[in-house]
Amino acid sequence: MPELAFRDARPDDIATILMLNHAGDARGADTPPLDPATLSDPRYRVAFDAIATDPNNRLIVAERHGEVVGTLQISAVPGLPRFGMKRAILENVYIRADQRGTGLGTEMVRWAIEEARSMGCGIVQLTSNKVRLDAHRFYEKLGFRKSHEGFKLFL
Repeated sequence: MPELAFRDARPDDIATILMLNHAGDARGADTPPLDPATLSDPRYRVAFDAIATDPNNRLIVAERHGEVVGTLQISAVPGLPRFGMKRAILENVYIRADQRGTGLGTEMVRWAIEEARSMGCGIVQLTSNKVRLDAHRFYEKLGFRKSHEGFKLFL
């Protein structure tokens, strides 16, 4: 029986989503503390609105007993390879720390995979920080394979 309810995020979820993302920061103990004053920065609302109005993007929250315990973003990206197959990119996949190891992350990612399928995607891909070995094992148990090396260039 599903324990999570999934819905598109609302503007009042922004602070919770940011806190979930911060708690999952790959720097661990070296992560600077989250300044609560930054949670209302208007740039977050601009980004939220851009996601919410784009039909190829969904910002999702997962609720358990009416409380947000997880979040992820699904982006459907059209492409020419593989006869124009769309690919889904999962970003910022987080389950609240006190809920990890309960099966909720598995439920959330499996839901996202089905959602990607319903968006017409033929592949789901994601990146995970190299230091997050537990996350790598988690994704591999769900059938994801390490097939590429990722690169980023911050601008």
